[in-house]
Amino acid sequence: MTADFQPGAGRLVAVVVTHNRLAKLKPTLARLLAADSAHLDAIVVVNNACTDGTADWLKSQRDPRLNVIASAENIGGAGGFERGLRHAMQHLDPDWLVVMDDDACPTPGALALFHAHPRADDTAFAAAVYFPDGRICEMNRPSRNPFWSPALFLRSLVRGRDGYHIPRSAYDADTPCPIDLTSFVGLFLPRRIIDEIGYPEPGLFLYGDDVIYTLTLRRRGWNILFDPALRFEHDFSTFQALGPQVIRPLWKVYYYCRNRLLMYRAAAPLLFWLLLPLLGLKWHLAVGRYGAEKSLYLRLLRRALRDAAARNTDLCHDEVLALAGAPVSGSECPGGSDPTGSNPSAKSTG
Repeated sequence: MTADFQPGAGRLVAVVVTHNRLAKLKPTLARLLAADSAHLDAIVVVNNACTDGTADWLKSQRDPRLNVIASAENIGGAGGFERGLRHAMQHLDPDWLVVMDDDACPTPGALALFHAHPRADDTAFAAAVYFPDGRICEMNRPSRNPFWSPALFLRSLVRGRDGYHIPRSAYDADTPCPIDLTSFVGLFLPRRIIDEIGYPEPGLFLYGDDVIYTLTLRRRGWNILFDPALRFEHDFSTFQALGPQVIRPLWKVYYYCRNRLLMYRAAAPLLFWLLLPLLGLKWHLAVGRYGAEKSLYLRLLRRALRDAAARNTDLCHDEVLALAGAPVSGSECPGGSDPTGSNPSAKSTG
């Protein structure tokens, strides 16, 4: 494929997904609306079934660049990004799109800087994401895929995360560096890539949709560059490593386990079949952390393993809540799938 370099980036549209975090959304939207209209043509906010006054507050905003997409049900981050990107592509005629969570936003001048240099339309650009106090936001540190490079794989065995994540020195570099996977915080996507590979898989709901999407992008021959000059802030204070912890609320066990396996499947399809039983055993041994909820934990885990093996992302959120013994909304799930696993329908995540 041949890149087309254009002076400036053309029409840029931002896509933000929010769910019951109005206090976080307000400064994010204020920062975006403060950008010159020459640098940001439109903003899509996906109101993901918020019940905290977000809908009324969004109605009070008068900037004509603001497009609000209301979802009557919580479709998760993955569903929100899919819906927001689809709306932007179909109705706003973007040349580029930039995605972010409701607690993340570009630093002042970042969007102008994005337009200041020619951008190849066969390449996505990942921003350097920092906490508001200036520290590197580790959860948004991009990576190379260690399964595509024997040397990188060996280095990752020795150094762990630092073996496959880009070095912290890359944040101070003068030029961008290639990466294979990154988050949906400050990711700039040319419309040409979305035209070719489509949208994030909405059925992933939570965890890993960004990793799977960017790995798919790379596997199909497109490029991603980490550009340290493009800075984002992420006001994220609740991150913790989920592996050795007790995952709360309990329903997240299903998405964490299923989607993590699907990430490995995207990164190393052949190795997936070795990792499936190994990780399944590891997670099974963690059952003691869940006390009286052991049986619910195991039910979620077993369904997650089964669906990862089948590449099934059809289970709707109410069905996941039911597996966890949590209250459900009572809305009808698309396709009428059965959380017990009797419905054989499956949808591939690629």
